[in-house]
Amino acid sequence: MACLVVPATQALIITIATKSMKKKASNAEQSTAVSKNPFVKRIKWLTNLLWGGSALLAFEHVWHGEIIPFFPFLTAASNPQDAIEMLYEMGTSGVAMALLVTAVWAGMVLVSNAIEKRAPLTGEN
Repeated sequence: MACLVVPATQALIITIATKSMKKKASNAEQSTAVSKNPFVKRIKWLTNLLWGGSALLAFEHVWHGEIIPFFPFLTAASNPQDAIEMLYEMGTSGVAMALLVTAVWAGMVLVSNAIEKRAPLTGEN
């Protein structure tokens, strides 16, 4: 129903925070430091994962008629009993999806850092 709201909200918050960080780095030194920071470079991976997953979930919910193009947009929000179920789903499935995507991203960052720190192979025995 509305499980996509949680990852989309997380993506929105991270996108705004990232843009704010880049905007505060106004001079060349700070801008270079921000762009060379591996965390800042890799946070884009997380936002892409979250926005992409949210877009796919939104498409699936539109396909099944759970999201409609007029108010209240979510069919579950029109009925109080369905709204309770929707909030429960957001609290369980939505939060679980957001945490899982974040954990996968953290794993990607760890693997990427390990690969970058590994000594280059020279081919000598």
